[in-house]
Amino acid sequence: MASSTSCLRLENVIFSSTYRKLRQTNANGSVLLSSPIRSFSLLSSSSLFSPKFALLKKLHSVSSSLSVKASSSTAIAEPEGIKINSVSTKPIEGQKTGTSGLRKKVKIFKEENYLANWIQALFNSLPPEDYKNGVLVLGGDGRYFNLEASQIIIKIAAGNGVGKILVGKEGIMSTPAVSAVIRERKANGGFIMSASHNPGGPEYDWGIKFNYNSGQPAPESITDKIYGNTLSISEIKMADIPDVDLSSLGITKYGNFSVEVVDPVSDYLELMENVFDFELIKSLLSRSDFRFIFDAMHAVTGAYAKPIFVDKLGACLDSISNGVPLEDFGHGHPDPNLTYAKGLVDIMYAENGPDFGAASDGDGDRNMVLGRGFFVTPSDSVAIIAANVQAIPYFTSGPKGLARSMPTSGALDRVAEKLNLPFFEVPTGWKFFGNLMDAGKLSICGEESFGTGSDHIREKDGIWAVLAWLSIIAYRNKDKKPGEKLVSVADVVKEHWATYGRNFFSRYDYEECESEGANKMIQYLRDLVSKSKPGDKYGNYTLQFADDFTYTDPVDGSVVSKQGIRFVFTDGSRIIFRLSGTGSAGATVRIYIEQFEPDVSKHEMDAQIALKPLIDLALSVSKLKDFTGRDKPTVIT
Repeated sequence: MASSTSCLRLENVIFSSTYRKLRQTNANGSVLLSSPIRSFSLLSSSSLFSPKFALLKKLHSVSSSLSVKASSSTAIAEPEGIKINSVSTKPIEGQKTGTSGLRKKVKIFKEENYLANWIQALFNSLPPEDYKNGVLVLGGDGRYFNLEASQIIIKIAAGNGVGKILVGKEGIMSTPAVSAVIRERKANGGFIMSASHNPGGPEYDWGIKFNYNSGQPAPESITDKIYGNTLSISEIKMADIPDVDLSSLGITKYGNFSVEVVDPVSDYLELMENVFDFELIKSLLSRSDFRFIFDAMHAVTGAYAKPIFVDKLGACLDSISNGVPLEDFGHGHPDPNLTYAKGLVDIMYAENGPDFGAASDGDGDRNMVLGRGFFVTPSDSVAIIAANVQAIPYFTSGPKGLARSMPTSGALDRVAEKLNLPFFEVPTGWKFFGNLMDAGKLSICGEESFGTGSDHIREKDGIWAVLAWLSIIAYRNKDKKPGEKLVSVADVVKEHWATYGRNFFSRYDYEECESEGANKMIQYLRDLVSKSKPGDKYGNYTLQFADDFTYTDPVDGSVVSKQGIRFVFTDGSRIIFRLSGTGSAGATVRIYIEQFEPDVSKHEMDAQIALKPLIDLALSVSKLKDFTGRDKPTVIT
């Protein structure tokens, strides 16, 4: 095995702490104060996220104080020397959570008591034993407003009797890491400050969600209570304590309440070392004939990429692209797909591109995997990981079961059938996998929306998926000598298709449609479903059934309905329509198209060509252009 490391050199890759100038001049030479955009150092674990400018901290502190206002405030208690104020407030419309928390524009969250109302409504919704004198975790993706929000959340937590907050340094902690820390530290739950893959910055998106004590997103029984309490809230319980310094590791105490600032990487890294064979992966990344690139998209996984891929696994530092977390993600859209990660795609599809490329999103729970000139669909990705678990020590005893979200292609179904494993189809939203995992029924699962994971935590996990793929490639090449042709990403995928058949799959996203038109389209489709019957003809396709997906949880018997409109045809082809719950403005219409192809000679067809008849049928059946005015999608996956 060659001992030297082949490094992919990239321009404009920054690895040291960088701050954009706060002062700008206009055409007349006048000085303008711009919104602060912050980045965090990645050069060493001991100096992660060191703040450079006191001005920035001051600006955040001022903004924080302006986000919680009240016409009156009354001291209601002073436990162990902490003064607790009752801040009067009133309900604010529009605080119903979507599939993954509450997401709105930053300017909305900065309105008077907007965030504070939701946080207090959460505490009002939980049984006291779930938080009183307990431990909660707090972390986020580094986006704009997180630092101000952290102070608000800490003070309300203290005001409601929480014993301790574990917060990532500078408020940074990926969504998978929050889940890992909750589980490792046996915390009562945790707050995640993120709008996931949505853009960040003063004019863009922010979000908040709560995860329960096994690290899973709060179930609908809790999120429904939170929404109900936002409609009747009248007071906010807030501790009268100073802002906590989040820039240094350590513990700050106020009476019986404490805040511990923790390294956001250490617990998660230790977990990954227990799940994967790091020596096996290192043997691949250190080969002179294998080149690797990871695009952190200026998002939270930039904080994890160097400690994991470089320091532990021996990858070249230059293999980390866009590795500095920025509050506005470098003016980018941190969504790892073929549209928004175009820079990575261009590198991977260039002549003599790297052997393996990957990206993760804003909060680190999504992933995209590519080989040289080859894109792995998320639906295929989870199926291939499940079919190759022998490469991952965590699954030495084999998976307990497999599951996918309803819109995800049936590729995973075929693996479950061949391996004789229990299989589950759930609605979109990772929380639906959590019950199955806690009941010991599920090990590996995924969503077509670039989310893949296992029961090592209770969230999808971008870096886990990348390490899983590196494990598979390393395992397949462990006996290859220098100079021998390596088994590539494309080879692994094509061999999988030859064994299981190929599920051609595509998703069309129409972002920020007018809500009224989008809702009318969905209602029209529901009416169409109600009149449909097996045997109906749709062009060359014969309908097997059409419905609006309803799911009954096999663990607790809970039922959720209206989870996506399905047209399933007798040849196994599917067309699915959903409105996304992950945006912050307007409505995102998603159309999913799938067709199974067992013929190996047709497996290398372009998916858009193979699916064109179904795509045309979907657009015709839905009358999408008539309802939304859109004649082309924003994103095609």
